[in-house]
Amino acid sequence: MKPLPRVALTAATLALAACQSVRDAFSAHPRVAASAAGQDLTVERLAGWVSNVKRAQPTAKNLAGLASLYVDDIVFAVQLAKGRNMDDSALVLRASWPTAAQLRWNRFHDQLFAARARLTPDQVDSAYQAGTVRLFQHILIQVPASATPQDLERKRAETEKLLRQISSQHAANFAALARRYSEDPGSKGRGGYLPIAGRGQFVAPFEAAAWELAPGGVSGVVRSPFGFHVIRRPPLGEVRDSFSADIGRVKVAHLDSVYVDNLATERQVKVKDEAPALVRQVFEDVPAARTNSSALATYRGGVLRVRDLVRWLFAIDPQEVRVLPTASDEQLKQFLAVVVQRELLLQQVDSAGVQLTPDDWAEIKAEYGSGLAAIEGAMGISPQLFADSAATSDARVRLAVAHVNAYIERALNGEARLIPVSPFLSSILRESERWSVNPAGIAEAVERASAVRGAAEATRRTGVRPAPGPAPVPLDTASHPDTTSHRYVR
Repeated sequence: MKPLPRVALTAATLALAACQSVRDAFSAHPRVAASAAGQDLTVERLAGWVSNVKRAQPTAKNLAGLASLYVDDIVFAVQLAKGRNMDDSALVLRASWPTAAQLRWNRFHDQLFAARARLTPDQVDSAYQAGTVRLFQHILIQVPASATPQDLERKRAETEKLLRQISSQHAANFAALARRYSEDPGSKGRGGYLPIAGRGQFVAPFEAAAWELAPGGVSGVVRSPFGFHVIRRPPLGEVRDSFSADIGRVKVAHLDSVYVDNLATERQVKVKDEAPALVRQVFEDVPAARTNSSALATYRGGVLRVRDLVRWLFAIDPQEVRVLPTASDEQLKQFLAVVVQRELLLQQVDSAGVQLTPDDWAEIKAEYGSGLAAIEGAMGISPQLFADSAATSDARVRLAVAHVNAYIERALNGEARLIPVSPFLSSILRESERWSVNPAGIAEAVERASAVRGAAEATRRTGVRPAPGPAPVPLDTASHPDTTSHRYVR
Protein backbone atom coordinates (compact mmCIF):
# COMPACT_ATOMS: atom_id res chain seq x y z
CA MET A 1 0.00 0.00 0.00
CA LYS A 2 1.34 3.41 -0.86
CA PRO A 3 1.67 5.84 2.05
CA LEU A 4 -0.89 8.55 2.38
CA PRO A 5 0.11 11.38 0.07
CA ARG A 6 2.47 13.88 1.56
CA VAL A 7 3.33 16.82 -0.63
CA ALA A 8 5.21 20.05 -0.40
CA LEU A 9 2.94 22.86 -1.48
CA THR A 10 4.86 23.77 -4.62
CA ALA A 11 3.97 25.41 -7.90
CA ALA A 12 3.74 21.99 -9.56
CA THR A 13 1.20 20.87 -6.99
CA LEU A 14 -0.80 24.01 -7.55
CA ALA A 15 -0.94 23.83 -11.34
CA LEU A 16 -4.42 22.38 -11.16
CA ALA A 17 -5.63 25.33 -9.08
CA ALA A 18 -3.96 27.97 -11.19
CA CYS A 19 -5.30 26.66 -14.50
CA GLN A 20 -8.96 26.65 -13.51
CA SER A 21 -11.05 29.75 -12.92
CA VAL A 22 -14.16 30.32 -10.89
CA ARG A 23 -17.05 30.21 -13.33
CA ASP A 24 -19.30 32.29 -11.11
CA ALA A 25 -19.47 36.02 -11.83
CA PHE A 26 -20.42 38.69 -9.35
CA SER A 27 -19.93 41.79 -11.47
CA ALA A 28 -22.33 43.53 -13.84
CA HIS A 29 -19.29 44.98 -15.60
CA PRO A 30 -17.70 42.72 -18.22
CA ARG A 31 -14.73 45.08 -18.28
CA VAL A 32 -13.75 43.62 -14.91
CA ALA A 33 -12.02 40.25 -15.33
CA ALA A 34 -11.81 39.44 -11.63
CA SER A 35 -12.39 41.01 -8.25
CA ALA A 36 -11.21 40.24 -4.74
CA ALA A 37 -11.46 42.08 -1.44
CA GLY A 38 -12.92 45.12 -3.19
CA GLN A 39 -10.15 45.29 -5.79
CA ASP A 40 -10.84 44.93 -9.52
CA LEU A 41 -8.59 43.30 -12.09
CA THR A 42 -9.64 45.14 -15.24
CA VAL A 43 -9.82 43.55 -18.66
CA GLU A 44 -7.23 46.07 -19.85
CA ARG A 45 -4.72 45.15 -17.16
CA LEU A 46 -5.19 41.39 -17.58
CA ALA A 47 -4.91 41.61 -21.37
CA GLY A 48 -1.84 43.79 -21.04
CA TRP A 49 -0.16 41.34 -18.68
CA VAL A 50 -0.60 38.43 -21.07
CA SER A 51 0.01 40.27 -24.34
CA ASN A 52 3.43 41.34 -23.06
CA VAL A 53 4.51 37.81 -22.11
CA LYS A 54 5.65 35.96 -25.22
CA ARG A 55 5.69 32.55 -23.55
CA ALA A 56 2.02 32.85 -22.44
CA GLN A 57 -0.59 32.26 -25.13
CA PRO A 58 -3.72 34.47 -24.84
CA THR A 59 -6.15 31.61 -24.27
CA ALA A 60 -9.17 31.57 -21.98
CA LYS A 61 -7.55 28.91 -19.84
CA ASN A 62 -4.33 30.89 -19.34
CA LEU A 63 -6.08 34.18 -18.60
CA ALA A 64 -8.56 32.54 -16.25
CA GLY A 65 -5.67 30.90 -14.44
CA LEU A 66 -3.88 34.22 -14.10
CA ALA A 67 -7.07 35.88 -12.87
CA SER A 68 -7.54 33.13 -10.28
CA LEU A 69 -3.94 33.59 -9.16
CA TYR A 70 -4.59 37.33 -8.84
CA VAL A 71 -7.57 36.59 -6.59
CA ASP A 72 -5.47 34.35 -4.36
CA ASP A 73 -2.67 36.91 -4.10
CA ILE A 74 -5.00 39.83 -3.36
CA VAL A 75 -6.94 37.90 -0.74
CA PHE A 76 -3.71 36.76 0.93
CA ALA A 77 -2.13 40.23 0.95
CA VAL A 78 -5.30 42.01 2.08
CA GLN A 79 -5.91 39.52 4.88
CA LEU A 80 -2.32 40.04 6.03
CA ALA A 81 -2.79 43.82 5.84
CA LYS A 82 -5.97 43.55 7.92
CA GLY A 83 -4.01 41.83 10.66
CA ARG A 84 -4.90 38.18 10.01
CA ASN A 85 -2.61 35.99 12.11
CA MET A 86 -1.20 33.60 9.53
CA ASP A 87 0.54 31.65 12.31
CA ASP A 88 -2.68 30.80 14.14
CA SER A 89 -2.54 27.10 15.04
CA ALA A 90 -6.03 26.32 13.69
CA LEU A 91 -5.19 28.00 10.38
CA VAL A 92 -1.83 26.23 10.15
CA LEU A 93 -3.46 22.85 10.77
CA ARG A 94 -6.18 23.34 8.16
CA ALA A 95 -3.74 24.72 5.60
CA SER A 96 -1.35 21.81 6.23
CA TRP A 97 -3.92 19.05 5.89
CA PRO A 98 -1.86 16.77 3.60
CA THR A 99 1.17 16.83 5.89
CA ALA A 100 -0.87 16.48 9.06
CA ALA A 101 -2.85 13.56 7.60
CA GLN A 102 0.37 11.80 6.57
CA LEU A 103 1.99 12.24 9.97
CA ARG A 104 -1.08 10.97 11.84
CA TRP A 105 -1.26 7.97 9.51
CA ASN A 106 2.42 7.26 10.17
CA ARG A 107 1.72 7.18 13.91
CA PHE A 108 -1.26 4.87 13.47
CA HIS A 109 0.64 2.63 11.07
CA ASP A 110 3.51 2.24 13.52
CA GLN A 111 1.09 1.27 16.28
CA LEU A 112 -0.68 -1.18 14.02
CA PHE A 113 2.21 -2.99 12.35
CA ALA A 114 5.56 -2.20 13.97
CA ALA A 115 5.37 -4.94 16.59
CA ARG A 116 3.91 -7.47 14.14
CA ALA A 117 6.73 -6.87 11.65
CA ARG A 118 9.51 -7.53 14.17
CA LEU A 119 11.36 -10.78 13.40
CA THR A 120 13.22 -13.10 15.75
CA PRO A 121 16.75 -14.28 14.85
CA ASP A 122 15.34 -17.73 14.08
CA GLN A 123 12.80 -16.22 11.67
CA VAL A 124 15.55 -14.27 9.91
CA ASP A 125 17.68 -17.43 9.59
CA SER A 126 14.72 -19.36 8.25
CA ALA A 127 13.89 -16.66 5.67
CA TYR A 128 17.48 -16.55 4.41
CA GLN A 129 17.79 -20.33 4.15
CA ALA A 130 14.44 -20.65 2.39
CA GLY A 131 15.78 -18.41 -0.38
CA THR A 132 12.37 -17.26 -1.52
CA VAL A 133 13.75 -13.74 -1.47
CA ARG A 134 17.47 -13.06 -1.76
CA LEU A 135 19.94 -10.26 -1.30
CA PHE A 136 22.64 -9.64 -3.93
CA GLN A 137 25.52 -7.27 -4.55
CA HIS A 138 26.80 -6.41 -7.99
CA ILE A 139 29.28 -4.29 -9.86
CA LEU A 140 28.11 -2.95 -13.21
CA ILE A 141 30.27 -1.72 -16.07
CA GLN A 142 27.83 -0.06 -18.43
CA VAL A 143 27.83 -0.68 -22.17
CA PRO A 144 25.91 1.86 -24.30
CA ALA A 145 23.66 0.57 -27.06
CA SER A 146 25.87 2.35 -29.62
CA ALA A 147 29.03 0.56 -28.47
CA THR A 148 31.33 -0.77 -31.19
CA PRO A 149 32.79 -4.29 -31.01
CA GLN A 150 36.03 -2.71 -29.81
CA ASP A 151 34.17 -0.84 -27.04
CA LEU A 152 32.46 -4.07 -26.06
CA GLU A 153 35.73 -5.95 -25.70
CA ARG A 154 37.30 -3.11 -23.73
CA LYS A 155 34.36 -3.09 -21.28
CA ARG A 156 34.52 -6.86 -20.93
CA ALA A 157 38.24 -6.65 -20.18
CA GLU A 158 37.59 -4.01 -17.49
CA THR A 159 35.02 -6.28 -15.85
CA GLU A 160 37.28 -9.33 -16.00
CA LYS A 161 40.05 -7.32 -14.35
CA LEU A 162 37.66 -6.44 -11.52
CA LEU A 163 36.66 -10.08 -11.22
CA ARG A 164 40.30 -11.06 -10.76
CA GLN A 165 40.66 -8.45 -8.00
CA ILE A 166 37.64 -9.91 -6.25
CA SER A 167 38.99 -13.43 -6.58
CA SER A 168 42.38 -12.46 -5.22
CA GLN A 169 41.05 -10.63 -2.18
CA HIS A 170 38.67 -11.44 0.63
CA ALA A 171 35.12 -11.38 -0.67
CA ALA A 172 34.10 -8.79 1.95
CA ASN A 173 36.08 -6.25 -0.08
CA PHE A 174 33.42 -6.49 -2.80
CA ALA A 175 31.60 -3.46 -1.35
CA ALA A 176 34.68 -1.26 -1.56
CA LEU A 177 35.26 -2.23 -5.19
CA ALA A 178 31.60 -1.58 -6.01
CA ARG A 179 31.74 1.90 -4.49
CA ARG A 180 34.84 2.68 -6.53
CA TYR A 181 34.16 1.09 -9.90
CA SER A 182 30.44 0.27 -10.30
CA GLU A 183 28.49 2.37 -12.79
CA ASP A 184 25.08 1.56 -11.33
CA PRO A 185 24.08 4.84 -9.60
CA GLY A 186 21.33 3.13 -7.61
CA SER A 187 23.58 0.67 -5.78
CA LYS A 188 27.09 2.13 -6.10
CA GLY A 189 26.86 4.21 -2.92
CA ARG A 190 25.55 1.21 -0.98
CA GLY A 191 28.48 -1.00 -1.85
CA GLY A 192 26.62 -2.66 -4.70
CA TYR A 193 23.78 -3.96 -2.52
CA LEU A 194 20.43 -4.36 -4.29
CA PRO A 195 17.06 -4.52 -2.47
CA ILE A 196 15.96 -8.04 -1.60
CA ALA A 197 13.96 -9.59 -4.39
CA GLY A 198 12.16 -12.74 -5.34
CA ARG A 199 12.48 -14.57 -8.63
CA GLY A 200 11.52 -12.65 -11.74
CA GLN A 201 12.65 -9.24 -10.49
CA PHE A 202 15.81 -8.94 -12.63
CA VAL A 203 16.54 -9.16 -16.35
CA ALA A 204 16.94 -12.75 -17.48
CA PRO A 205 20.78 -13.04 -17.77
CA PHE A 206 21.29 -11.45 -14.35
CA GLU A 207 18.52 -13.58 -12.84
CA ALA A 208 19.91 -16.86 -14.16
CA ALA A 209 23.41 -16.19 -12.86
CA ALA A 210 22.37 -14.72 -9.49
CA TRP A 211 20.03 -17.56 -8.53
CA GLU A 212 22.78 -20.11 -9.06
CA LEU A 213 24.96 -18.56 -6.36
CA ALA A 214 25.44 -20.16 -2.96
CA PRO A 215 25.89 -17.86 0.06
CA GLY A 216 29.23 -16.10 -0.35
CA GLY A 217 29.45 -17.07 -4.04
CA VAL A 218 30.63 -14.73 -6.80
CA SER A 219 29.56 -15.04 -10.42
CA GLY A 220 31.68 -14.78 -13.52
CA VAL A 221 31.25 -11.89 -15.94
CA VAL A 222 27.55 -11.66 -16.82
CA ARG A 223 26.33 -9.73 -19.88
CA SER A 224 22.91 -8.05 -19.69
CA PRO A 225 21.22 -5.24 -21.65
CA PHE A 226 22.79 -2.82 -19.14
CA GLY A 227 26.36 -3.98 -19.58
CA PHE A 228 28.68 -6.37 -17.76
CA HIS A 229 28.05 -7.46 -14.16
CA VAL A 230 29.87 -9.28 -11.43
CA ILE A 231 27.34 -10.59 -8.91
CA ARG A 232 27.79 -11.75 -5.32
CA ARG A 233 25.38 -13.33 -2.84
CA PRO A 234 26.52 -12.18 0.63
CA PRO A 235 26.39 -14.73 3.45
CA LEU A 236 23.87 -14.04 6.21
CA GLY A 237 26.55 -13.24 8.77
CA GLU A 238 27.56 -10.16 6.80
CA VAL A 239 24.09 -8.80 6.15
CA ARG A 240 21.89 -10.03 9.00
CA ASP A 241 20.71 -6.56 10.06
CA SER A 242 19.91 -5.25 6.60
CA PHE A 243 18.36 -8.55 5.51
CA SER A 244 16.18 -8.57 8.63
CA ALA A 245 15.08 -4.97 7.97
CA ASP A 246 14.25 -5.77 4.34
CA ILE A 247 12.28 -8.86 5.31
CA GLY A 248 10.43 -6.75 7.87
CA ARG A 249 9.50 -4.23 5.18
CA VAL A 250 8.23 -7.01 2.93
CA LYS A 251 6.14 -8.34 5.80
CA VAL A 252 4.74 -4.88 6.53
CA ALA A 253 3.86 -4.39 2.86
CA HIS A 254 1.99 -7.70 2.95
CA LEU A 255 0.18 -6.72 6.16
CA ASP A 256 -0.69 -3.35 4.61
CA SER A 257 -2.16 -4.99 1.54
CA VAL A 258 -4.21 -7.46 3.55
CA TYR A 259 -5.41 -4.72 5.91
CA VAL A 260 -6.57 -2.43 3.08
CA ASP A 261 -8.19 -5.25 1.11
CA ASN A 262 -10.07 -6.42 4.19
CA LEU A 263 -11.13 -2.88 5.01
CA ALA A 264 -12.46 -2.31 1.47
CA THR A 265 -14.33 -5.61 1.55
CA GLU A 266 -15.74 -5.03 5.01
CA ARG A 267 -16.92 -1.51 4.13
CA GLN A 268 -18.34 -2.69 0.77
CA VAL A 269 -16.59 -0.10 -1.42
CA LYS A 270 -18.34 0.40 -4.78
CA VAL A 271 -17.35 2.90 -7.46
CA LYS A 272 -20.32 4.16 -9.46
CA ASP A 273 -20.52 3.53 -13.22
CA GLU A 274 -20.95 7.25 -13.95
CA ALA A 275 -17.93 8.19 -11.81
CA PRO A 276 -15.35 8.43 -14.66
CA ALA A 277 -17.46 11.00 -16.50
CA LEU A 278 -17.84 13.03 -13.30
CA VAL A 279 -14.09 12.97 -12.70
CA ARG A 280 -13.45 14.35 -16.18
CA GLN A 281 -15.94 17.15 -15.51
CA VAL A 282 -13.92 18.12 -12.46
CA PHE A 283 -11.02 19.18 -14.66
CA GLU A 284 -13.32 21.42 -16.69
CA ASP A 285 -14.26 23.48 -13.62
CA VAL A 286 -12.44 22.65 -10.41
CA PRO A 287 -13.90 25.50 -8.31
CA ALA A 288 -17.46 24.45 -9.14
CA ALA A 289 -16.51 20.88 -8.26
CA ARG A 290 -15.63 22.02 -4.74
CA THR A 291 -19.34 22.31 -3.97
CA ASN A 292 -20.53 19.37 -6.11
CA SER A 293 -22.18 16.71 -3.96
CA SER A 294 -22.56 14.08 -6.70
CA ALA A 295 -21.54 10.63 -5.50
CA LEU A 296 -18.49 8.97 -7.03
CA ALA A 297 -18.32 5.91 -4.78
CA THR A 298 -20.17 4.48 -1.83
CA TYR A 299 -19.10 2.45 1.16
CA ARG A 300 -20.84 1.24 4.26
CA GLY A 301 -21.24 4.31 6.41
CA GLY A 302 -20.32 6.94 3.85
CA VAL A 303 -20.02 8.37 0.34
CA LEU A 304 -17.10 9.78 -1.64
CA ARG A 305 -18.43 12.87 -3.38
CA VAL A 306 -16.95 15.06 -6.09
CA ARG A 307 -16.11 17.77 -3.53
CA ASP A 308 -14.16 15.20 -1.49
CA LEU A 309 -12.15 14.22 -4.56
CA VAL A 310 -11.11 17.84 -5.17
CA ARG A 311 -9.37 17.97 -1.80
CA TRP A 312 -7.37 14.86 -2.69
CA LEU A 313 -6.48 16.24 -6.13
CA PHE A 314 -4.74 19.16 -4.43
CA ALA A 315 -2.87 16.82 -2.09
CA ILE A 316 -1.58 13.93 -4.18
CA ASP A 317 1.43 13.76 -6.46
CA PRO A 318 0.96 16.25 -9.35
CA GLN A 319 2.33 13.62 -11.76
CA GLU A 320 -0.62 11.38 -10.88
CA VAL A 321 -3.11 14.22 -11.31
CA ARG A 322 -1.69 15.20 -14.70
CA VAL A 323 -2.60 11.87 -16.32
CA LEU A 324 -6.14 11.62 -14.98
CA PRO A 325 -7.96 13.62 -17.70
CA THR A 326 -6.78 11.15 -20.35
CA ALA A 327 -7.11 7.98 -18.26
CA SER A 328 -9.52 5.22 -19.27
CA ASP A 329 -12.75 4.59 -17.40
CA GLU A 330 -11.24 1.53 -15.72
CA GLN A 331 -8.13 3.45 -14.64
CA LEU A 332 -10.28 6.22 -13.18
CA LYS A 333 -12.34 3.68 -11.26
CA GLN A 334 -9.16 2.15 -9.85
CA PHE A 335 -7.95 5.60 -8.87
CA LEU A 336 -11.21 6.36 -7.10
CA ALA A 337 -11.03 3.04 -5.25
CA VAL A 338 -7.61 4.07 -3.95
CA VAL A 339 -8.96 7.48 -2.88
CA VAL A 340 -11.76 5.75 -0.97
CA GLN A 341 -9.16 3.55 0.71
CA ARG A 342 -7.32 6.70 1.83
CA GLU A 343 -10.56 8.10 3.22
CA LEU A 344 -11.22 4.90 5.13
CA LEU A 345 -7.68 4.79 6.50
CA LEU A 346 -7.98 8.33 7.81
CA GLN A 347 -11.28 7.40 9.40
CA GLN A 348 -9.43 4.58 11.16
CA VAL A 349 -6.84 7.09 12.35
CA ASP A 350 -9.60 9.33 13.71
CA SER A 351 -11.32 6.41 15.42
CA ALA A 352 -8.05 5.47 17.11
CA GLY A 353 -7.71 9.01 18.46
CA VAL A 354 -4.22 9.45 17.04
CA GLN A 355 -2.77 12.86 17.89
CA LEU A 356 0.11 14.83 16.45
CA THR A 357 3.24 14.78 18.58
CA PRO A 358 5.34 17.88 19.38
CA ASP A 359 7.83 16.70 16.74
CA ASP A 360 5.00 16.42 14.21
CA TRP A 361 3.87 19.95 15.01
CA ALA A 362 7.42 21.22 14.63
CA GLU A 363 7.62 19.64 11.17
CA ILE A 364 4.24 21.03 10.11
CA LYS A 365 5.07 24.53 11.32
CA ALA A 366 8.48 24.48 9.67
CA GLU A 367 7.03 23.41 6.32
CA TYR A 368 4.14 25.88 6.55
CA GLY A 369 6.40 28.69 7.71
CA SER A 370 8.80 28.11 4.84
CA GLY A 371 5.97 28.39 2.30
CA LEU A 372 4.57 31.47 4.02
CA ALA A 373 7.95 33.18 4.07
CA ALA A 374 8.45 32.43 0.36
CA ILE A 375 5.13 34.05 -0.59
CA GLU A 376 5.64 37.09 1.64
CA GLY A 377 9.19 37.50 0.36
CA ALA A 378 8.11 37.28 -3.28
CA MET A 379 5.42 39.93 -2.74
CA GLY A 380 7.66 42.07 -0.53
CA ILE A 381 5.10 42.24 2.29
CA SER A 382 5.02 41.35 5.96
CA PRO A 383 2.98 42.24 9.06
CA GLN A 384 5.83 44.53 10.11
CA LEU A 385 5.75 46.38 6.79
CA PHE A 386 2.05 47.17 7.19
CA ALA A 387 2.52 48.22 10.81
CA ASP A 388 5.42 50.54 9.96
CA SER A 389 4.22 51.98 6.64
CA ALA A 390 0.50 52.71 6.96
CA ALA A 391 -1.50 54.24 9.80
CA THR A 392 -5.02 53.20 8.76
CA SER A 393 -6.63 49.97 7.64
CA ASP A 394 -7.52 51.46 4.24
CA ALA A 395 -3.95 52.60 3.72
CA ARG A 396 -2.61 49.16 4.59
CA VAL A 397 -4.98 47.55 2.08
CA ARG A 398 -3.91 49.99 -0.64
CA LEU A 399 -0.28 49.21 0.13
CA ALA A 400 -0.99 45.45 -0.08
CA VAL A 401 -2.74 45.82 -3.45
CA ALA A 402 0.12 47.90 -4.86
CA HIS A 403 2.62 45.24 -3.82
CA VAL A 404 0.55 42.46 -5.42
CA ASN A 405 0.18 44.27 -8.74
CA ALA A 406 3.87 45.10 -8.87
CA TYR A 407 4.82 41.54 -7.91
CA ILE A 408 2.67 39.92 -10.62
CA GLU A 409 4.05 42.28 -13.24
CA ARG A 410 7.63 41.53 -12.16
CA ALA A 411 6.93 37.80 -12.24
CA LEU A 412 5.38 37.92 -15.70
CA ASN A 413 8.38 39.91 -16.93
CA GLY A 414 10.70 37.23 -15.58
CA GLU A 415 12.06 39.49 -12.83
CA ALA A 416 10.59 37.51 -9.91
CA ARG A 417 9.55 33.97 -9.15
CA LEU A 418 5.80 33.36 -9.29
CA ILE A 419 4.83 31.50 -6.09
CA PRO A 420 1.12 30.62 -5.89
CA VAL A 421 -0.65 30.56 -2.55
CA SER A 422 -1.32 26.95 -1.58
CA PRO A 423 -4.81 25.68 -2.45
CA PHE A 424 -5.59 24.76 1.16
CA LEU A 425 -4.54 28.16 2.52
CA SER A 426 -6.24 30.07 -0.31
CA SER A 427 -9.52 28.20 0.26
CA ILE A 428 -9.49 29.23 3.91
CA LEU A 429 -8.62 32.87 3.23
CA ARG A 430 -11.20 33.21 0.44
CA GLU A 431 -13.90 32.46 2.99
CA SER A 432 -13.25 35.89 4.52
CA GLU A 433 -13.43 38.05 1.37
CA ARG A 434 -15.80 38.69 -1.52
CA TRP A 435 -14.23 37.49 -4.73
CA SER A 436 -14.96 36.06 -8.15
CA VAL A 437 -13.73 35.71 -11.71
CA ASN A 438 -15.92 37.05 -14.50
CA PRO A 439 -16.15 34.80 -17.61
CA ALA A 440 -17.35 37.68 -19.79
CA GLY A 441 -14.37 39.79 -18.72
CA ILE A 442 -12.00 36.87 -19.33
CA ALA A 443 -13.40 36.44 -22.85
CA GLU A 444 -12.94 40.13 -23.59
CA ALA A 445 -9.38 40.03 -22.23
CA VAL A 446 -8.61 37.11 -24.52
CA GLU A 447 -9.84 39.09 -27.52
CA ARG A 448 -7.81 42.16 -26.57
CA ALA A 449 -4.63 40.23 -25.82
CA SER A 450 -4.98 38.28 -29.08
CA ALA A 451 -5.48 41.51 -31.03
CA VAL A 452 -2.41 43.11 -29.48
CA ARG A 453 -0.36 39.98 -30.08
CA GLY A 454 -1.57 39.76 -33.68
CA ALA A 455 -0.81 43.43 -34.35
CA ALA A 456 2.66 43.05 -32.92
CA GLU A 457 3.26 39.97 -35.09
CA ALA A 458 2.03 41.83 -38.19
CA THR A 459 4.34 44.73 -37.43
CA ARG A 460 7.24 42.33 -37.01
CA ARG A 461 6.51 40.71 -40.40
CA THR A 462 5.75 43.82 -42.46
CA GLY A 463 7.23 46.74 -40.55
CA VAL A 464 3.87 48.57 -40.97
CA ARG A 465 2.33 49.90 -37.78
CA PRO A 466 -1.48 49.48 -37.39
CA ALA A 467 -3.73 52.51 -37.02
CA PRO A 468 -4.09 53.69 -33.40
CA GLY A 469 -7.09 52.70 -31.34
CA PRO A 470 -9.22 49.55 -31.20
CA ALA A 471 -10.98 48.04 -34.18
CA PRO A 472 -14.55 49.33 -34.83
CA VAL A 473 -17.21 47.44 -32.88
CA PRO A 474 -20.53 46.71 -34.64
CA LEU A 475 -23.50 48.16 -32.78
CA ASP A 476 -25.23 44.80 -32.37
CA THR A 477 -22.21 43.28 -30.60
CA ALA A 478 -21.22 46.20 -28.42
CA SER A 479 -23.15 44.98 -25.39
CA HIS A 480 -22.29 42.08 -23.11
CA PRO A 481 -24.55 39.84 -21.01
CA ASP A 482 -24.99 40.95 -17.43
CA THR A 483 -23.79 38.75 -14.63
CA THR A 484 -25.03 38.28 -11.11
CA SER A 485 -23.49 39.24 -7.77
CA HIS A 486 -21.96 36.27 -6.01
CA ARG A 487 -20.01 35.51 -2.85
CA TYR A 488 -18.22 32.16 -3.06
CA VAL A 489 -17.95 30.07 0.07
CA ARG A 490 -16.00 26.84 -0.08
